[in-house]
Amino acid sequence: MAYNNEAPKCDYIHAHPEIIQAVTSQMPDEELLYDLAELFKVFGDSTRIKILYVLLESEMCVCDIAQLLNMTQSAISHQLRILKQSRLVKFRREGKTIFYSLQDDHVCSILSQGLEHLEE
Repeated sequence: MAYNNEAPKCDYIHAHPEIIQAVTSQMPDEELLYDLAELFKVFGDSTRIKILYVLLESEMCVCDIAQLLNMTQSAISHQLRILKQSRLVKFRREGKTIFYSLQDDHVCSILSQGLEHLEE
């Protein structure tokens, strides 16, 4: 049996202008959609996902994250920089040590919803 991987299509072309207009009026600006795509690219790296899950459990310093994930501090710092630029993590300084944590509850929600979707 052959499987067709193409998405189903209408048998004939007939646009629905009222639906198109309603959806168009609700679409975010192109720049905002671009920024959203860039944000989701950040989630496309398994190391960054691991770091986010670590920080979901506890605020940690680079040394602890590196040891926990069996990676170098340099590699963790590089990924944390990307996460910080994307406003997914924040940091605080305590003496010479910098502790990282999730930026806000939105990050937790994104991770939770992603897992829920995969587990369906």
